[in-house]
Formats: sequence, structure tokens, C-alpha cells
Amino acid sequence: MTGTVAAIEASDFVMRNWTAGETGPVRIGSPEHLRMFAQMLLDTHNPYKPAVIDWPKLEPDALARVTSLPIWDIAVQTEGRASIRVKTFAASVEEPLLRQALELDADEEARHKVVLSKLVEAYGVKLAPEPDYPAPKHAVWAWLVTGYSECIDSFFAFGLFETARRSGFFPEELIETFEPVIQEEARHILFFVNWVAWRRRNLPVWRRLTFRLTEIAVWAFLIYERIGIARGLDEAGEMQDANFAMQGSSAIGVDLSPAELIDLCLAENDRRMAGYDKRLLRPTLTPALARFARRFLKP
Repeated sequence: MTGTVAAIEASDFVMRNWTAGETGPVRIGSPEHLRMFAQMLLDTHNPYKPAVIDWPKLEPDALARVTSLPIWDIAVQTEGRASIRVKTFAASVEEPLLRQALELDADEEARHKVVLSKLVEAYGVKLAPEPDYPAPKHAVWAWLVTGYSECIDSFFAFGLFETARRSGFFPEELIETFEPVIQEEARHILFFVNWVAWRRRNLPVWRRLTFRLTEIAVWAFLIYERIGIARGLDEAGEMQDANFAMQGSSAIGVDLSPAELIDLCLAENDRRMAGYDKRLLRPTLTPALARFARRFLKP
């Protein structure tokens, strides 16, 4: 048992802490940069298996809180879509190391779906029938939508997960069991933002403009999607997807002001990224937008 605990702790440390073998500055867009962000994802992979997770027994009140959250259907479906989108993009990539890292990313997204499915099975949560997950027709577009969606949603999920831990909404045992999934999202975001920067630098000048326009279109799509989710909440009275991330503190039993939630999300975002090589780019847009919004909110 001691050896098993030590192995789990070692894998957890490796997942959160990584420095590249290369020394000195690394130019963004260079082959060294590509090797760095791809190797980061590969080296920090945590080999836990969802099928053997020992889900803790919950007291009746804790079980009721977990099963009452209106997020499980959309969470499982989001991971299912993410997996096929990343897998489809990986198949279009010729560079061997980058393709290997993308395939691992897709496998981890698929594993997140299995973890969530095992969780709801363990605690008797009833899910709606899952839809099919067809491969997207436009691989780059789908990859950008997935990556930027994770940049937005995980930023708020980091803060809400910490809120749930502090409040005791989830038992500590369940928090520790689910923690690796949350940290994996930090790795995925780090990998994605470095890929975007590397991709831009390696495109001809005229194609960089096209790529930028595609990014802008993706952000417009994500904003439109989230506005639609918010309207859906008003009409159906249910909290789903990104709207849960924005309003979820009340759902997990904590009375946080918007300013306090943003402060916690910023702190958790920094903490979860802190252990990786400082030469890797960090996500900046979502934190910057959050800091801008924070200026207009009362403490």
C-alpha cells in the first residue's frame, strides 16, 4: 500500500512540475519551442486509470449535493466532443512529435469523459442519452474552438473547484479523487496557447492574417454560444456549460461576489501554471479580460 501511495504521489508531482532539458532562451516559433511544449504534455502525463478509481462513499447530504448539480450531462458531452475534435486535428498533423502530443491530448479528453461517466455511475446520477460525436469537417476550426473553450471554461473551473474545496461542498476525498482531471486541463491550456503562438510564427505573412481572422471568428462564435446558453438558462431554468462556470459559486453553496470569484480564479490559474517551465507562454486573454472586468466590480 505504501508503495502504491508513493507511486501516486510521484505521478502527481511529475504532472504538476516540469522543466525542459534545454537551457537558455527559447525563441517562440522555433523547433526548440515546439519540442518544449509538445514534450511538456507527454512528460507530464499521469497514467491513472478511470476504471480503477476508488470513488469514496458519500454521506447522504454530500451525495444529495453531488447528484443535484445540473452539470453532469453537459460535462460528459463536452469531453466527448473535445476528444473527437482533437483526435481529428491530430490526424491532419504530419510533424511526429506534435502529432504524438495531440493524440495524447485527445486520449486524455476521452479519459475525462470516462472519469465523469464512472463518477455519475458510482453515485447514481441519471444522464440523458448521449448524442453521437461525429468527426468535424474543419479540423483546425474545431481544434481552435476546443482550445479556446478550455481557456475560458477552465479559468472559471479552477476557481469554482477551489471554492468547492474550501466550502466543504464536496468531501475532501472526492476533491482529491477528481483533482488530476482539473490539473490536466491546465496542461492542455498551456499546450494549446503555445501551439497557437508557434503556428502563427511559422505561417507565411499573408496566412497569418487569415489565421488571426479565424481566431477572431472562433471567439465571436464562443461569445455567441455563451449568450445562447445564458438565454437558455432564462427560458428553461437550468444552468449548463459555461453559464455554470460563470454563476456556479451560488450552486455550490458559497456566497462569493463576482469580484471575489474573479480574484480566486486568477490566483488559482497562476498556481496551477506555476510548476511548468517559465519559458512556456501562459494563457493571457481570458485572465486579461477577467482583470479588466474586475476593475469595474466592488471588492
